[in-house]
Parts: sequence; C-alpha cells; structure tokens
Amino acid sequence: MIIGAVEAGGTKFVCGVGNEKGEIFERVSFPTETPEITLAKVVEFFKDKNIERLGIGSFGPIDVNPKSKTYGYITKTPKLAWTDCDVVGYLKKYFDIPMYFDTDVNGAALGEATWGAAKGLDNCLYMTIGTGIGGGALVSGKLVHGMLHPEMGHILVKRHPEDKYEGKCPFHKDCLEGMAAGPAIEARWGIKGHELPLDHVAWDIEAYYIAQGLVNFILTLSPEKIILGGGVMKQSQLFPKIRANVIELLKGYVQTKEILENIDNYIVYPKLGDNAGLLGALALTL
Repeated sequence: MIIGAVEAGGTKFVCGVGNEKGEIFERVSFPTETPEITLAKVVEFFKDKNIERLGIGSFGPIDVNPKSKTYGYITKTPKLAWTDCDVVGYLKKYFDIPMYFDTDVNGAALGEATWGAAKGLDNCLYMTIGTGIGGGALVSGKLVHGMLHPEMGHILVKRHPEDKYEGKCPFHKDCLEGMAAGPAIEARWGIKGHELPLDHVAWDIEAYYIAQGLVNFILTLSPEKIILGGGVMKQSQLFPKIRANVIELLKGYVQTKEILENIDNYIVYPKLGDNAGLLGALALTL
C-alpha cells in the first residue's frame, strides 16, 4: 500500500510517502507559510505519487470530531493566518482517498507505539517541547480524544523559586508552554536556548517545569513510557535533570520499577528521532 503522510507543523511542513511497515521512501520539507502557499505545495508533492490514503498530523488546536461541521479544520490557533483553515477539505478537492486527521503529537505517540520507543505498549505519552509544547497520549491502545484533544502544553505549573519571568503564552502567560517552550527560553535569557552554556541555570529551571508536567501526566494517565521530542529536547543534558526532578516531585508516591529502578529507560528521546511526526502521520492511516 502506498501511503501519504503530512506532519503539519507550525514552523515547517514535512510530507512523505511510505508503506504500512513504517518505511519512508521519499520526503520533502518546506516552511509553514500561509495556507494557500503551504497546502498548494502539499498537493504538488503528492499529485503524481498514487497514494491510496493520507495521514495528517497537525499543529493545533484542531477539530478531530468526524461528526463536526468543522472536522479537519485548524481552529483558533495563535498562528492567525491558519485560523479556521479547512485542511482536510482543501486536500479532499485534489485527492479522493481516505484521510486521517489528528494532532501531530497524537500521531507521534502512535508512531512511537507502532515502531519506536513504546513499541508493544498500550499506554504511552509523547510530548514535544520546541516552538510550543504539546502532548499526545495512547491509553489502553487508543489515542486520547474527548471534548477536544489533549492540550498538555497549557497546564498550570508552579513557578520556580528563582524564576521572575512572567511567561510567554498569549492566553495564560505562565502555563507550561509559556514558561518552558523555546520562545520562553529565548525571551527569559535574551538568546536562543542552543546558545546557552550546558551548565547554565536555565536548564535547571527548564527541567523543573517539564518535570512538573510529566508528574501531572504520570498521576493522571499512568503511561508505561514517556517520550520527549522537539527542538529543546536536543539539549541532552536536560534528560538527567528532568528524571531527577520527577523522582523528587513524586516523593515516592508512585511505587513502580519504571520510576524507582529504570527511569533512564522510562523518560526517553524518540526512537524514531526526527521522523517521529512523519511516521506518526503515517501510523494514523493504519
């Protein structure tokens, strides 16, 4: 089967062609511009590929309810040009094939559970920490949906004692995304995160906020594996700090071997690496 996959990110779109084994044969990426420019490039890439189905993992918020009038839309996003954009409707005009639409992070969670770090598990959490923060969850073998879809980046967190930064989120200021996403790091310290020294206090503060989020999700979703992707998590010095903070914040309340004995293999980087989002979009079609 020839499957198309789109990782629709707020910064860039990645399109690929693969199969049900998780093999990607061809891929392309381009910046996220206006919907008219960007979606035209998606159509141009796929027009001669003979794809039989298409998976789309998108930045949000999005409407993932197939019964809704606005199913397949990006809704009230801070990326204003994309507000109320009918992504699926646009692509349906050019491709009369089954399409599967979900958040990019839900897709990535499914991709990691199908071929990656959470393979063989029914419960996992995928979080991306980059330009924004988002999370997707697989619970009892199913992606989490409800009234909307998970918006894990906007949970409220307790302020680090040494942090005076007000927060970057235009809605909540000091939610998790507002305190720990890439733009918050840059606004707080005046330079981009990858330019900061490895031993800078910024990474202690960052780990504290990320760990708070993970503790909340451990206590509510009980994932068997936590996968942390996105540009910020390329700072590998964060992982030991995050794991240590999770243990400290839990205070021994969760008595599992994953936490107490094997946390280095419990909170991990995506096994699918930079292909997590694209393979996640592909996995949505299965």
